Amino acid sequence: MRTLVLNAGYEPLAVVTFRRALVLVLAGKASVVAEGGEPVVGPRQVLSRPSVILLNRYIRPRYAAASAVSRRGVLRRDGHRCGYCAKPAHTIDHILPRSRGGKDSWENLVACCLVCNNTKGDHTPAEMGWKLRFSPQPPVGTVWQIRELERPTPEWSEFLPGEHAA
Repeated sequence: MRTLVLNAGYEPLAVVTFRRALVLVLAGKASVVAEGGEPVVGPRQVLSRPSVILLNRYIRPRYAAASAVSRRGVLRRDGHRCGYCAKPAHTIDHILPRSRGGKDSWENLVACCLVCNNTKGDHTPAEMGWKLRFSPQPPVGTVWQIRELERPTPEWSEFLPGEHAA
């Protein structure tokens, strides 16, 4: 279970594990706003599992820090949807292929489904006659990093050879 950390001004700051949240609460650096889930049973006490905590002191967030490009970040930025057909995406694609000088940057990477990724191959979207659903940009602020993991629940039958759900 993950815990939302609110700054002293009640703006979202981060999502941490419940263990880290408990450490902050027990150290007196945060207070519990909401609880949820099974309680944590220790040898001497039973603690409620925090789902939202509030920091006692204001922490100034770093908005100017540029975040590094990652596969997980690109998928999260694009909402796990293909930039070409809007189907669920599990891979990323270079708009300008790496073999043609395309870089690993927020502007050149887009979430992509396996079908579109394999069909596009070593071509540009213009060569294929495709259009992107949006213009890829680097994420702004800290809000996009705060959301919990948004991996779509996979249909396991998709991954099993020869067995498909009816």
